[in-house]
Amino acid sequence: MEAAMAAVTQTTATPSMWSEEELAEVRGRLQSEIDELNADIHRHESEIASGDVTQGAGDDQADAGAKTYEREREIALTLNARDLVAQNERAIARIDAGTYGVCESCHKPIGKERLQAFPRATLCVACKQKEERR
Repeated sequence: MEAAMAAVTQTTATPSMWSEEELAEVRGRLQSEIDELNADIHRHESEIASGDVTQGAGDDQADAGAKTYEREREIALTLNARDLVAQNERAIARIDAGTYGVCESCHKPIGKERLQAFPRATLCVACKQKEERR
């Protein structure tokens, strides 16, 4: 009976053998990062909006260039934060679907150490290396 229960547990668990507690911890870390990133996005968007009000009011070329640079920097930071939010949300969706820790390319397990270091990873090391060579 215990062997049958172990077999059922083994087939329903993710391939990397993440425990429910570990998955809950990863989920919490991802959600915490989403919350922080959303706060950053809001802050960057506020800075971009406040810069629009005073844009060009009596500025010389150097001031206008500096303001343009800062605005572009804020936009880039906002876009990067949005991308990270999307990656984290995808990782949480994979946890919910039971596919967390499975490579999206070869469908083999992603190493647990890789996911601990980079919980948003969707590819195993071998597939990621192949992708980067292209």
